[in-house]
Amino acid sequence: MLGLSTAGLVQRLRVAGLAWLRSPRGCSLGLARATGAPPLGDWRSPAPSEPRGRPLSLSAAAVVSSAPRPLQPYLRLMRLDKPIGTWLLYLPCTWSIGLAAEPGCFPDWHMLALFGTGAILMRGAGCTINDMWDRDYDKKVTRTACRPIAAGDISTFQSFVFLGGQLTLALGVLLCLNYYSIALGAASLLLVVTYPLMKRITYWPQLALGLTFNWGTLLGWSAIKGSCDPSVCLPLYFSGVMWTLVYDTIYAHQDKKDDAVIGLKSTALLFREKTKQWLSGFSVAMLGALSLVGVNTGQTAPYYTALGAVGAHLAYQIYTVDIHRPDDCWYKFTSNRTVGIIIFLGIVFGNLWKEKRTDETNIQKKVVE
Repeated sequence: MLGLSTAGLVQRLRVAGLAWLRSPRGCSLGLARATGAPPLGDWRSPAPSEPRGRPLSLSAAAVVSSAPRPLQPYLRLMRLDKPIGTWLLYLPCTWSIGLAAEPGCFPDWHMLALFGTGAILMRGAGCTINDMWDRDYDKKVTRTACRPIAAGDISTFQSFVFLGGQLTLALGVLLCLNYYSIALGAASLLLVVTYPLMKRITYWPQLALGLTFNWGTLLGWSAIKGSCDPSVCLPLYFSGVMWTLVYDTIYAHQDKKDDAVIGLKSTALLFREKTKQWLSGFSVAMLGALSLVGVNTGQTAPYYTALGAVGAHLAYQIYTVDIHRPDDCWYKFTSNRTVGIIIFLGIVFGNLWKEKRTDETNIQKKVVE
């Protein structure tokens, strides 16, 4: 009796299995197994206790993807899904704000937050202007063909309106600063508007980007001090420009083939196989200028230790980058956020060290007296 029941159960399971394999889902799994390919997905229904939907992620790309669909093209237009550009715009501002702090004090956190907000808005405005200028070129480059304006997700009129909104908010941030800084910040708008055109007329658009992206080294100092000190601000600005030439030349090697076909220019196309020699020269100039900044501001051991770490990072970056592999160029490019953070931390701890050194000097004077 038990044997008959077992045989009947096996037969029923076999029939059910064959029926399932004839279904679309079953055919997919069966075909995958027959060909040795991985199955298209787990056929089992999730248990009631298993969470459904996309896993929670705090990455910038995930945040943009989870935003309402009508908003996503605008967020991608201002590159919120790729925040590395915002970091590279913001970090030079933090350097000058940190250097302008009083000895023994942390940087002004209010100013750091204000400039962070401004960096997000101005980087977004710059990307919008860039994509408006380059919409016809972007369609011809594989990496940029999906940008919102080039792909037709946002019209030219909509991008103009969006640009106006970003610049209005950025103006609100700028008006929180002193009059000198307001005038200085307004002067940078010419660079922001004209930079995207440089790749059409010169092999040095990366230099134009450096002049634009490092304006914050002047603005951060003036926001704290009320004016610019040339002995500090000019070498700091120069160091930032040299740094931009390093990372943006590496970035440009991603698109050099497409750029050559459509007639755009870059330092990647200018330097070609001599890129690493040029990048080494820019790095030495950057570190030399930062050393001069340290001397002129009375910096201490933590600052120069940070410069040593930055030198090692840049040397490794330049030595190992494969300029013929776009993915490696992107990885090396994004690693420059670490460079900027190391310099900022060196400035902060170097400034705090000043107070310690001053206290020790005062104690020694009292002992001698």
